[in-house]
Amino acid sequence: VQLQASGGGLVQAGGSLRLSCAASGYIVSIITMGWYRQAQGKERELVATFTTGGGTNYADSVKGRFTISRDNANSAVYLQMNALKPEDTAFYYCNARASRDSFWGQGTLVTVSS
Repeated sequence: VQLQASGGGLVQAGGSLRLSCAASGYIVSIITMGWYRQAQGKERELVATFTTGGGTNYADSVKGRFTISRDNANSAVYLQMNALKPEDTAFYYCNARASRDSFWGQGTLVTVSS
């Protein structure tokens, strides 16, 4: 499975961005997809994911501001980010999980200026 993320950029605090991640390859093996982020000097953390039961899971810091969505074929996952804050600045990574593997995209940089 290959993942290609896009949509990052520079935005002012309070603004919005929409991240996209396109999956290709053996996508029928994908069980769940989600987004993680890594700020400079910090560990990678979960932002939003779909659960195996079809629900969603969000980091407390983004609840009410970010929305994850996907297409039915697990070929793409999206992250709508509203009311962005400077602390949201990070590289955002798309993740796809299969039964035995975890796949990562290359990351897309989101920079929120104050």
